[in-house]
Parts: sequence; structure tokens; C-alpha cells
Amino acid sequence: QAVVLLLVGGAILRASVTDLYLRYVKEGLRPFLIAAGILLVAAAVATLWYELRGGRAAGEHSDGGGHGDGHGHAEPRVAWLLVLPVFALLLVAPPALGSYAANRAGTALQETSDFPPLPPGDPVAVSVVDYATRAVYDEGRSLAGRTVRITGFVMVGDDGAPYLARMTLSCCAADARPIKIGLDGAAVPSGLAADTWLEVLGRYTPRSTKDSVNDGVIPYLEVAEVRQVAAPANQYDE
Repeated sequence: QAVVLLLVGGAILRASVTDLYLRYVKEGLRPFLIAAGILLVAAAVATLWYELRGGRAAGEHSDGGGHGDGHGHAEPRVAWLLVLPVFALLLVAPPALGSYAANRAGTALQETSDFPPLPPGDPVAVSVVDYATRAVYDEGRSLAGRTVRITGFVMVGDDGAPYLARMTLSCCAADARPIKIGLDGAAVPSGLAADTWLEVLGRYTPRSTKDSVNDGVIPYLEVAEVRQVAAPANQYDE
């Protein structure tokens, strides 16, 4: 028990003090993960101390003939298999969800009526969620005349066309859903590979389509410039 607690707590702390935790949960949950990891490690140390202290006490009170039951009953050896998933968590970092998951889930765009003005200056950096929400539910009014810069990964649709996408989290990767933007215009490169990360400059266009998975609205972006970039530390859009 102490070993499993120690490994789980250590794995949580290791993920929390690096960017690894962003593969699993939202960025704002980091303090809670650190606290949970510390508590698990403390519980492991306390459990180990109790077990060792109990073993010594049992040895001191045994009759010396080897017939006492002070050593208790050992756990089955198969229980050590419980540490294997923890070792996997420590040694193997799973990738963030990408185009495979996005192709199999409908766009998760949520209706809203709050559209504050974009910051001054062009191009202005906006998230995939922010652009898609303004394009669909504000009909592009707050995007009019502005050049935006959006970063996301390539998702190839059923029609073979490239889309810019980002997975959003409500809490953790288990509830991740995609937001998708169509890419329009002559500046869109051909042959874009799925899961390639792009920084795209463009302007609002009223063009839209329906998601083949859930019939949700997918807005388009009139692309002016495309640049391939490295995947960000936090690959999810909140």
C-alpha cells in the first residue's frame, strides 16, 4: 500500500511541476494536483512508518519460537501488479488528443451573447473558440475589418478539406470536445497533414458548413497567411 501510494503521489507531483499535467486536466487545476500529490506522499510515508514500527513491535513481543502470529498475513504477490499502471504513468507521457478524436466528435461550440471588443492592433491573437463563437453567434460583427491570428492543429474532414481545430476541456481530457474552423481562400496550402500545428492569419468570412457528426455550425476563415509552428505546451483550448 505504501509503495503504491508513494508512486501515485510521485507521479502526480512529477506531472504537476512540469507541463505534463496539461495532457490530462485544465491549467487552473495545477494547485489542487500539487496538494493531492503531497498528501499522497505523506500518506505513503506514514503508512510505511506504521508498518515498519508495527513489524518491530511484533518481533519484540514474539515468543522467539517462530510460532507467533506477530508477522501477520502477507498480501498476495499478484497485488504488486498494481504498480505497473503507475510506472506507465511515470515513464510514458501520452499525447494530447488531436485530429483522431476531433474527427469522431461533433463541434462543441456553445452559444453566448457576450462579445467584448477585440484588443487593438492587427493581427490580433484569438483562440479557436473565440473566433468560432464570434463568427457564428455574433455573425462576425466584432470581427469586421480585423485580421486575426489563430493557432490550432490540422484536421482533415470527411470531404478531404483541411480544418483548423482545437480540443476544449470542461474539466479534464475525458470530456474533451473539438472546436473546428474551415480554411478558405487561395492561401490555404494543399496536402496539409493531420495534426500539423499551424498559425493562421486571416479575416472573417460569412461562409459556414455543418459538422457531419452533430450538424453543428463550423465557420470559415478567409486565410491570408499560413505558418507551421511547434505544438504549444498547452494543446487544449479552454
